[in-house]
Amino acid sequence: MKRLFTLAIAILFVAHCATAQIQEFEAWIKNPAKSLEKNSFAKKKLDKKQSARATFLVDSLWTEATALRLRDEWKKLKLVNDTLSLACACRDFGRMPADGRSMYISLHGGGGVPKEVNDEQWTNQIYLYKPAQALYVAPRAPWNTWDLWHRPGLDELFEKLIQAAVIFEGVNPNKVYLMGYSAGGDGVWRMAPRMADKWAAASMMAGHPGNAQQVNLRNLPFMIWMGEHDSAYNRNTLAGEKGEVLDSLKMSDSKGYIHCTNIVEGKGHWMDLADSESLGWMAQYRRNPYPTKVVWRQEEVVREHFYWLSAPADELAHGKSVVARIVGNTIFIDHCDYSHITIHLNDKMMNLDKKVTVIYNGKKVFNKKVKRTIANLYNTMNTRGDYSYVFPVSIEVKL
Repeated sequence: MKRLFTLAIAILFVAHCATAQIQEFEAWIKNPAKSLEKNSFAKKKLDKKQSARATFLVDSLWTEATALRLRDEWKKLKLVNDTLSLACACRDFGRMPADGRSMYISLHGGGGVPKEVNDEQWTNQIYLYKPAQALYVAPRAPWNTWDLWHRPGLDELFEKLIQAAVIFEGVNPNKVYLMGYSAGGDGVWRMAPRMADKWAAASMMAGHPGNAQQVNLRNLPFMIWMGEHDSAYNRNTLAGEKGEVLDSLKMSDSKGYIHCTNIVEGKGHWMDLADSESLGWMAQYRRNPYPTKVVWRQEEVVREHFYWLSAPADELAHGKSVVARIVGNTIFIDHCDYSHITIHLNDKMMNLDKKVTVIYNGKKVFNKKVKRTIANLYNTMNTRGDYSYVFPVSIEVKL
């Protein structure tokens, strides 16, 4: 509940300093008689200070509503998305630091085996690792199939898990780490790249990569752990090859692709906890929600949003990609497989009081001043469910 208390203090500050436009928004919050966008104040231009104040209000409104929605699920430690559910076991280590708790999400092994075997693997995972200072969460996969951490529907459950931990447990959303062993490592190979904008770092232990790609790891520190003799399904060879892929990506893009490959000598599928070193390695990193370069390739489970970009929902497909960079007040779209793309901006990313330019294929496709609005803050908060991805400005550019 620390998050809710902090927001309450912020609301008192906002109320004290509010302009007429912000006061209209506050009045609407108390009595939302009609949809936000039908109110003129929602589309009026905000200055930088007004935008910051409105962001506090939007966040507090969303947090209050989400707390009500998730409270019962979190009490039961069972998150629900349509017909799927994700049971979670939590262990708390150390005191909460001033910047909020870290959270390690640890995926169990098993896979295409009877339910009882997967339950045993889940129990093992609950007690497998002991971070120095964090909330350690071991979820139980919704399925008992070989691809128990790969399938559609998981992303939404993991987003719920992060939201609940942020609201109720004081977790810092920029200190959320992903890890997994065996079939859980299979899941890390896939979930780390496709949800790279959610993690601070990730570590894969003894998993099979399948056809998962690594290009999305540009801004996500990634660790590989594999036993030298873990030859089932060619895991050991593939781990080394994927490490070389990351080496190559790092050579061509020196500011990205932080990674570390560990092939543990003399070990098979069980590494005798040598891989527990990953906890300290990951802990040194924080999520950067606004990297100056984004490489986004759709995996088998497609996503509409990634960092500060959104792709058209009706064009999403496995393999489609976007590469975009921010240099000062200019966004360069180096590659895009969509007919149009939406770029989301805030005052941490560039000077929104100056012209913003978007260049695609050497041509300016956008070049003008932008407008911060309450409507955009509200819509991005409700779409993304993450305070870091609340944006006062969204630019849709046709390519």
